[in-house]
Amino acid sequence: MPNTFHSVGNGPHTVLVLHGWFGDAHSFEQIEPWLNGHAFSYVFMDYRGYGGMQETRGTYTIDEIASDALALADALGFQAFSLIGHSMGGMAIERIATRAPDRVRALVAVAPVPCGGISYDAETRRLLEDAAAHVDNRRAIIDRSTGGRLPSSWVEWKAAYSATHSSPEAFAAYVHAWADTDFSDEIVGRHPVKVLVGEHDPTFNAGLMAKTYLRRYPLATVEVLQNAGHYPMNETPLALATAIESFLAETATVVNMQSPAR
Repeated sequence: MPNTFHSVGNGPHTVLVLHGWFGDAHSFEQIEPWLNGHAFSYVFMDYRGYGGMQETRGTYTIDEIASDALALADALGFQAFSLIGHSMGGMAIERIATRAPDRVRALVAVAPVPCGGISYDAETRRLLEDAAAHVDNRRAIIDRSTGGRLPSSWVEWKAAYSATHSSPEAFAAYVHAWADTDFSDEIVGRHPVKVLVGEHDPTFNAGLMAKTYLRRYPLATVEVLQNAGHYPMNETPLALATAIESFLAETATVVNMQSPAR
């Protein structure tokens, strides 16, 4: 049985969308009404332990996410597709591209964790690892990753949403998956990549992307979204939708034109 998902649009260019550590398949809900459903077909997937898959256990690894996404694409009859991934999902779409490079048209990485993982000091690592059991940690992480500038009511909502829509087991395991996984030596770098980061994101910023994506992907570009932190789908949804679709529209005419989009 494929992972739970929902779709937006019925256009010829198929796009698989993968959420972050604090999200689920509905993480991009605020941009969904403004997406071009005539040009694109977006498929938003839950991971095991999240959303509609909350009771489904797994190994909770980046490889498992990639395998599940490819299985879903197969079940839906999608031969070629583009990929969007936020945060942890950014690492997952890179993994999919290494596993099925001929099927991937282009990648949009939103505030992504690079494919080499990321190291933290001991205090921050403890904050992350304990977040599964402590909602205060979740609030602190969200507030820090958005520059400490957003309403406390929104931070409360975001933390509560993640606690309600993910299992503690999965949430705890995935921090090891995205922080410690490293498959950077497998990157071929052949795909067009758009990296979108928020100007107020203290960690997953343009500096980190210059050391990772821009070095690994000759066709990569980085765009800084103004007035956004780590969650531009919530903070600046219209700007994010515009940046995503302008890039996908540009690549649609030049990438994998020999392969059908569906």
